[in-house]
Amino acid sequence: MTIRLLSAALVAGFLAACVASGLQFALTSPLILRAERYEQGGPPHAQGASDQVASLIVLAHSGHSAEAAPAGEEWQPGPGLPRLAFTALATLVSGVGYALLLGAILVADGRRITPGEALRFAVGGFLAASLAPAIGLPPELPGMGGEALELRQAWWVATALATGAGLYLLATRRGALAVALALVLIVAPHLWGAPHAGEGGGALPATMAAQFAARSLAVSFAFWAVLGLAFGWAWEAVARSRAGAAA
Repeated sequence: MTIRLLSAALVAGFLAACVASGLQFALTSPLILRAERYEQGGPPHAQGASDQVASLIVLAHSGHSAEAAPAGEEWQPGPGLPRLAFTALATLVSGVGYALLLGAILVADGRRITPGEALRFAVGGFLAASLAPAIGLPPELPGMGGEALELRQAWWVATALATGAGLYLLATRRGALAVALALVLIVAPHLWGAPHAGEGGGALPATMAAQFAARSLAVSFAFWAVLGLAFGWAWEAVARSRAGAAA
C-alpha cells in the first residue's frame, strides 16, 4: 500500500507540476517581470502576451548568474533560467506533497480511489489551499504592500486547515451538528480577518494585480485538477501492473 501510494503521488505530482509550470511560464511570469520593472523605476510600455513570453525566453537563455545576496537579505535565485528552474522545482515538490496528502486522506477514509473520486477531493484541496485563502489574501505581485510575511503565512495555514476540515465534514457527514461545525470552520478565518498592511500599499495598477490574482487561481485550479485525475489514474495503473506481474 505504501509503495502504491508513493508511486501514484510521484506520477501525479510530476504531471501536475509540468502543467502548472507551463501555465506559470505563459500566464503569471510575464506579469511578475512587469511588476519588477515598476519596482526598478516606473511603468514599462505595454506588451502583448507574445512579447512577454519572448522576453522570458530571452532572460532564460541570457546567461545571467545569481549574484550573492547582501548581508542580512534572503538568498534568491537569479533572473532567467535559475528562477524558472527553482519555481518548477518548488512546484514539483509541492505537487508530490499534496498528492501524498490527497492519497492518504482517500485511503484513510476507505474510499475506492478512481480518477473521478480523486478529482472530487482535489477540487476540495483547491478550495481549501487556494481559493479560500485568496478571499482574504489574494496572490500578490512584487511591489505590492503587505503585512509581515509570518502573519500572512500563519493566517494562510489556519485558513487552509479550517476550510479543509470543514469541507471534509460536509463531504463525509450528514448530521446537522456536523454541517453547522463545518460552516463555522469555513467562515471563521474570514470573520477573524486576514492580516493587511495599512494605507499606501504598492503603486502597481489595480488591473495588473487583479489579472495576476485571477491567473494564479486559474493555474492553481489546473494544478489541482491534473493532480487529482493523475493520482486516480496512477493508482489504478499501479494496481493493474502488479496484477499483471502476479499473473
